[in-house]
Order: sequence, then C-alpha cells, then structure tokens
Amino acid sequence: MLIINIKPGENIDRALKRYKQKVRKTQQIQRLRENQHFTKPSAARREEIAKAKYKLEYQRRNEE
Repeated sequence: MLIINIKPGENIDRALKRYKQKVRKTQQIQRLRENQHFTKPSAARREEIAKAKYKLEYQRRNEE
C-alpha cells in the first residue's frame, strides 16, 4: 500500500502528483496487469528471447 503524507496547507493537486509518481516508480500498475492472466513460463521465455532479438536488430540498423 502506498502512503502519501499530506503536509498542512499543501495543495491536493500536488499531493496527487506525488502519488502518481510513486505509483509509476513502484510499477504497481504493471504488476497488476501482468497478474490478470496466467502466462506459462515457456511462453514468457519465448517473449523475452523475441524481445532481445528485436532490440539487437534495432541497434544494428541504427549503427549504420
């Protein structure tokens, strides 16, 4: 659970902005989305390998 302490006299918009930043940094939303459905370990590994190949190919194209 994320806790944001609001200082006396602090604007609610500023506190909301700090909350959103904290959510982004902890990647809480990303983890929730990943847990919505089960992914087999072999499928996850295949995705990782495909992503690594794509990144490598992208770097090679940009070096030229």
